[in-house]
Amino acid sequence: MKAIALFSGGLDSTLAMKLIIDQGIDILAVNINTGFGSTKSRLLHMQNMCKQVGAELKIIDIQSEFLQDVLFDPKHGYGKHFNPCIDCHSKMFAVAKRIMEAEGASFLISGEVMGQRPMSQNKDALQTVLNESNCDGLLLRPMSAKMLTPTIAEENGWVDRDKLEGITGRSRDRQLELAKEIGLEDFESPGGGCLLTDENFTKKMNDFIKHGIFEVKDIPLMKYGRHLRLKDGAKLVVGRNQEENGFLQDIQNDKYYHIKTVGLPGPHAMLSRDASDEDKALATKIILTYCKTKEDQVYAVTYDGDERQGSPLVSRDEIQPFSVM
Repeated sequence: MKAIALFSGGLDSTLAMKLIIDQGIDILAVNINTGFGSTKSRLLHMQNMCKQVGAELKIIDIQSEFLQDVLFDPKHGYGKHFNPCIDCHSKMFAVAKRIMEAEGASFLISGEVMGQRPMSQNKDALQTVLNESNCDGLLLRPMSAKMLTPTIAEENGWVDRDKLEGITGRSRDRQLELAKEIGLEDFESPGGGCLLTDENFTKKMNDFIKHGIFEVKDIPLMKYGRHLRLKDGAKLVVGRNQEENGFLQDIQNDKYYHIKTVGLPGPHAMLSRDASDEDKALATKIILTYCKTKEDQVYAVTYDGDERQGSPLVSRDEIQPFSVM
C-alpha cells in the first residue's frame, strides 16, 4: 500500500506522514513548488524531515501552471493579501492526484489541521478544496481525521481511524507532544511560509502587474532587494546586503540590466532594460546613494558592462518617493 503526501516541510505534514507510515504504508512526500514558498532553499530541511520519519521526497515544479491557472484569476478570490489559498490548495491536490495515479498509489494525505487557519482551513474550505480538485474521499487528513468524514482509506480498512488524530484549532500543544513522542528533531516553528501572504510582497506584486506582464522568470527578482518604481516607470531593485547581492547577481532575466559599481563597494542592482535615459540617470544616482560616496563627486557604474557616470543624491530621503517597499 502506498500513499502520496502533500508535504510542506512543516511539523504538521511531517507528523501526518508518520501517523500513516506507522500503519505500514509507504509514503512518497511530494513538495509542490509554486515559486512563492520561500526566499531560501529548504531542500536540506525537507530531506531531513523525510529521513526522520521514513518517507521518500519528490519535488514537483508547477510554477508556470500556477501562474497560468491560479494566481491572477482565482475562482475563490484572495485572502488578506495576494494569496489565493483555496485555489492554490485545489491545484496542489489536483497535481498530487495525477502523481498518485502515475505512481500507482491508493490515496492522498495532507497535514492540514481543521481551524488552524480560519479562512482556508475551516470545514467548508476543506470540503471546497476536495470538490474543486476531484479528490473527495481520496484525501485523508490524519491530523484532524476524527473530526472529518471518513475517507476511502479508512472505510476500506487500509488505515485504522482510531490511530489518527482529531486536532482542531490553532493550538500546537498536541503536535509538540507527538513530536516529542517520536523524537522528531530540528522541526520548524510555525510560520506563514508562503510569500503571497506577506504584506510587503503583496505590494511588490501589485506594483509589478500594474506595469507589466508577470512571468515565471520574474519570480526570483520579487524575492530580494529594495524595489523602486522610477519617474518614467522603470523598475529598480537594489540589494540590501551581501546575501541579497549574491542572489540578485545570479538571476537570469533578459528584461533587466545588471548594475554594478566601479572602484568602490556597492549594492548589486537590476533595472528594467526598457528604462528611459532619465530613469537610468536616476537609477545611477540612487545606487550611488547607497554607497559611501560624496555628493559632489562623480562615480562610475556598469550596466551589463557598459559604463555610466553619476553622482549620488544629497540624501536617502530623496529615494523614498520611488519606494515600492
